[in-house]
Amino acid sequence: MSKFLLGVVLVVGAWITAGLVIVATAAPAPPRGEFADIGGRKLRVVCEGPAEGRPSVWLEHGAFGAATDFAAVQQKLSAKGLRSCAYDRAGLGYSDPGPSPRDGDAALADLEALMAARGDDGPYVLVGHSMAGLHIRRFATAHPDKTIGIVLVDATTPEAIDDPRMRKFIGVFKTVVRTGAVAGTLGLTKPFYYWAERIGLPKDRIAEKRRIWVSGRHARGAAAEGLQWEPAARQAIAAGPLPDTLPVAVIVAGNRGEDSPRARPANQSKHGYFEAVPQATHTSILGLTHGDAVVRGVEHVLKAAPPARTAD
Repeated sequence: MSKFLLGVVLVVGAWITAGLVIVATAAPAPPRGEFADIGGRKLRVVCEGPAEGRPSVWLEHGAFGAATDFAAVQQKLSAKGLRSCAYDRAGLGYSDPGPSPRDGDAALADLEALMAARGDDGPYVLVGHSMAGLHIRRFATAHPDKTIGIVLVDATTPEAIDDPRMRKFIGVFKTVVRTGAVAGTLGLTKPFYYWAERIGLPKDRIAEKRRIWVSGRHARGAAAEGLQWEPAARQAIAAGPLPDTLPVAVIVAGNRGEDSPRARPANQSKHGYFEAVPQATHTSILGLTHGDAVVRGVEHVLKAAPPARTAD
């Protein structure tokens, strides 16, 4: 048994060492963007496009994600003359950790503080990928006067929390994020550095994504908010439904139809838009190949909104 344990220790040690070497010799990736102070701690935010552009498009990444996930989408929005900002939520990417719990209340307060620190008082188009569907729903109901519309990108909805299949999935998800936090902290994920980018980002953003993904600090931040999925969903439900006059675009990966649960927010809006991208995956829908669908969602929201709102 002692020889077996010694063998395990040696194998794990070699694995971790290999990972450290891989990351140390990889291309450098200084964080892009700026660090905004929101009251004793800082959030990394990346804004692109014309500085005078209004309304601004705010991009919320999903679980395990960061602002970097939207690099291709931001590039495409800038080409359309649109201003966009993506940021790392607290404890993720390059942002400082925030106080616990990292639930929907915390995400809303941080985004409000970040927008204020940036001097951006709206109006906004909100784009949320995956779990961020909970967060942009919460912001839209809290600030209907500042929200032009929302774009849900392969995103979950708060009401899905009551689906037995979703509850089972969340149970598995919690195990994954806990395991990821331990593995990341021990450095066990670092050998996967070159397999960490599955979005299809611009070449000059890939190294940044890889470094974030194998970071133990990032893994712990992802676990802190991932374990709050259900409370965040309950908070979004308690805040009330979206107004049916709010333009909502739903973009999904794969062959889901307009009768799928994820399409429901678009169906409930008087200005709804739905698009399925059959060749896209949950991650590649944000990339260079398929990210145009996200841009079309933003354009729909802008076109559907009353002119007075987009001219604010």
